[in-house]
Amino acid sequence: MPLRFPPVNSRPLLFATTAALSLCTAGCGFIPQDAPNAISVGGSAAVRTAPSERVPYVLVPINPGVMSLANGVTDQYGGSFAKLRGGNYKDVTIAVGDMVQVTVYEAQSGGLFIPKEASVRPGNFVDIPKQQVDQSGNITIPYAGSVKVAGLTPRAVSDIIRERIKNRAIDPQVVVAVAEQRGNQISVLGEANSPVRFPVDPGGIRVTGAIARAGGPKYPSYETKVTVKRGTQVLTESMSSLVRKPNDDVQLAPGDVVYLSREPRVFMTFGSTPSPGSIGGTNNRRFTFENDTMTLAEAMAKSGGLDPQRANLQAVYVFRFEPRRLLDSSGFDTAAFPGDVVPTVYWFDWSKPDGLFFADSFQVRDHDQLVVSESPSTEILKFLNLTNSATNTAVNINSLR
Repeated sequence: MPLRFPPVNSRPLLFATTAALSLCTAGCGFIPQDAPNAISVGGSAAVRTAPSERVPYVLVPINPGVMSLANGVTDQYGGSFAKLRGGNYKDVTIAVGDMVQVTVYEAQSGGLFIPKEASVRPGNFVDIPKQQVDQSGNITIPYAGSVKVAGLTPRAVSDIIRERIKNRAIDPQVVVAVAEQRGNQISVLGEANSPVRFPVDPGGIRVTGAIARAGGPKYPSYETKVTVKRGTQVLTESMSSLVRKPNDDVQLAPGDVVYLSREPRVFMTFGSTPSPGSIGGTNNRRFTFENDTMTLAEAMAKSGGLDPQRANLQAVYVFRFEPRRLLDSSGFDTAAFPGDVVPTVYWFDWSKPDGLFFADSFQVRDHDQLVVSESPSTEILKFLNLTNSATNTAVNINSLR
């Protein structure tokens, strides 16, 4: 027998359906909401501008060659201290603020500094009181006058003083030493266990050595950024990269400032992934790295993987900015893009086994956006659920008559 449905009065049903749709579209004030809706925001604007053009981007299907180039850029990402110049030196020069000790020796008594009476004092030398190098870079030596010492080595200053007093002293010899370094110092600040300021030895010190003097970083290396300021030059590199690249562990120069900061790297997931709060109590879609490197497969696993009810396995994407040179070397035409970086979308097909192998080798970067598209059938299910809900509401209203 054919199925029979109970008769429904069409006029009340039509009225109820129309009323429900009107309420949904009108945005009446009695409908609960936690922010102004699009109609309210658009209608209240005093000035409206034309929509901006869409941002162009490059869609890159993943393959071994592209992945190798992308991972190569990721390994080099975050700066390099190898660009720092001027840190290699053999002698530490005297600086403004240093305490300088000068000792003058004479060949025999009766000269400029040593009296004739041998019993008056022992030895054939005289210590000139310690002096601090003034703002002009000078110290004062009896019978030699004001001597410019800033920027010179102790040996060079010795030669200058000796030259000035050699005609008055008896075969003088001069020894100059920096008793206390206050100008040629390196500072290690920020998220170090024991921030410190220390003088530079003639043998020099490298970046990691300076960090070690400060007790090392407070946080893991993959969350620590190291910034070196030398004059007007400022460079930043991750602690992990600094340890892995010996050439980046450069010699520091007097006056350098090393600053450690905690900057956790993050990635975001959107689309058909488990809802926020369902993964280990993490109530967001922003996740932090847990080691030096993280692959796409690890990142997706950390965020809960793909939603089996909604995800389109053929459309998993990674959004990021890539250097133009990378895309050019991959054979993509980037002439239409201004600047040195290009918006890039990497496309993974997880419906095939090789897509999973690629994902387990593709390295995620800081602030990458991982997007899983919805399956086309999901939109149909959403529409059917909406229409079914509206029909049930209308039937329930009609049943109240």
